[in-house]
Amino acid sequence: MMKIDLLKIFNKVTGAVLGVMLAFITLGIIIGVGMLFLNLGNLIGTSDLAREYQRIISDVLTLFILIELSRSLVDYFTTHRLRMTFIVDAGIVFVLREIMIKIFEHKITTDEIYALSALLFVLGALRIGSVMVYQREKTMMEAAPKRDT
Repeated sequence: MMKIDLLKIFNKVTGAVLGVMLAFITLGIIIGVGMLFLNLGNLIGTSDLAREYQRIISDVLTLFILIELSRSLVDYFTTHRLRMTFIVDAGIVFVLREIMIKIFEHKITTDEIYALSALLFVLGALRIGSVMVYQREKTMMEAAPKRDT
């Protein structure tokens, strides 16, 4: 009778799906950088310079978000774990991007500022907590006696 190892199948399928996601994110980063350089030409021939700067800043911050997410996926292939710090970093950059865009456009209300500030506080606390847990796990693994197998 053939024994099926479901965990092994799960790990292979998860790795394949995350590999495809990483390929698409990498392609998105490459296209985004190319479009960013192509849009620099719009700065010369425009009368609305502030709008073009806003678009460039928005594009750069979007690329930072994609880079943080790709770092998380690359780390998965080496540790077989998704580290929360990379994901929370992407969330923080995303919230900061939204705040900067809304402030620049003068389209943010006081309530939105309070809500986004609370969200940033929670994400920051989550980031600090995840780093502390990771450091604790790391020291526990180093202090554990090594077994010969």
